[in-house]
Amino acid sequence: MISRQKSEQLFAEALKCIPGGVNSPVRAFRAVGGQPFFAYKAKGAHVWDVDENEYVDYVGTWGPAILGHAHPAIIKAVQAAAENGTSFGIPNPSEVTMAKLICAWVPSVQKVRMCNSGTEATMSAIRLARGFTRRDKIIKFDGCYHGHHDSLLVRAGSGALTFGHPDSAGVPTAFTEHTIVLPYNDVAAVKAAFEANEDQIAGIIIEPVPGNAGLYLPQPGYLEALRQITKDAGALLIFDEVMTGFRLARGGAQERFGITPDLSCFGKVIGGGLPVGAFGGRREIMDCLAPLGPVYQAGTLSGNPVAMAAGIAALIQIEATDAYNTLERIGAELETGMKAAAHQAGIPVQFNRCGSMFCGYFTAEPVHNLADAMKSNRERFKKYFHGMLEEGVYLAPSQFEAGFISTAHGPEDIEHTLKAATKVLKTL
Repeated sequence: MISRQKSEQLFAEALKCIPGGVNSPVRAFRAVGGQPFFAYKAKGAHVWDVDENEYVDYVGTWGPAILGHAHPAIIKAVQAAAENGTSFGIPNPSEVTMAKLICAWVPSVQKVRMCNSGTEATMSAIRLARGFTRRDKIIKFDGCYHGHHDSLLVRAGSGALTFGHPDSAGVPTAFTEHTIVLPYNDVAAVKAAFEANEDQIAGIIIEPVPGNAGLYLPQPGYLEALRQITKDAGALLIFDEVMTGFRLARGGAQERFGITPDLSCFGKVIGGGLPVGAFGGRREIMDCLAPLGPVYQAGTLSGNPVAMAAGIAALIQIEATDAYNTLERIGAELETGMKAAAHQAGIPVQFNRCGSMFCGYFTAEPVHNLADAMKSNRERFKKYFHGMLEEGVYLAPSQFEAGFISTAHGPEDIEHTLKAATKVLKTL
């Protein structure tokens, strides 16, 4: 057994002064049992805990570390920016550079506004959609997570057309009465919702590839149908690409699937590991934002010079290193090997992957939506997670989170992971 004595001591101290001992719930390991380890260093595809245990990391700070941890170009850019000041609250040149990069990489984005997190980005995009269309209702999908703001922290009602109910204490029902929650990959449900709420729906917000219920993909024609339905109804299609943006392709999931949304939300990769968010889209929509228009949005640290420097460095490195072909190759190797390991162990596993994002479900049935994902054997996943951790492989501590591959994952990392999986799966 790996010793984690220092992590255990830190967690005991954290429990006294931080709710649950963590600053984001999934880190507490409640979904898998046991106690979290505390990291003190990360480099490339590896992370080290305070007890000096080393792990191959497939969490990658939940997505930003597309180039691996502590990439030299990003560290250098952060150091240089910090020497000139960590925050101004005044426009700075790096904001313009980042905006131009985003607009150049994502053709659907003609103008973009920076903010501080993915949650801020989706919250602001929803407000903007409502302000632009002068409608109130928003459609979201079961299993898609868009941050912890009130109107989207919603679970589905008892039927496809029911309005959502708050998914957290502290969220008044009135705050979610204009949110309609539908099953993912169900075009008929979307059509029915628009028919039942004619001229009332401001837009649809969707993770084009949901990564917060594990990972599943849009079925052929699904995203195309959403694009046509919203267009016909005068509603907006909002892609939440906080995870998928600049990860699944240069232009995100919308490039990969050939869809042009009206608004897009970004984060993670464009911060190079620092806190960041952004939302952008068609010029006439974005010009509804203050100071040009009536939709208010602001942020003291928006466009922070250090975060912008890190994100710019990350995007430049991605462009210079042919990262997407590398990630596709590594992802394919991992997928092939994991499927072979599960087959060899005689354990039913659905291994879903899209580019450098993946998730393995312990179920014999295909996973296309949240209902399918919920059929997976979560007790088996708990044992698998801890088994892999003991073998020095860190996966997301929840069945319902995506894994992330970086360009820093080398052949030896994949080999170690597959050997560990083969060993652990045989014990389940």
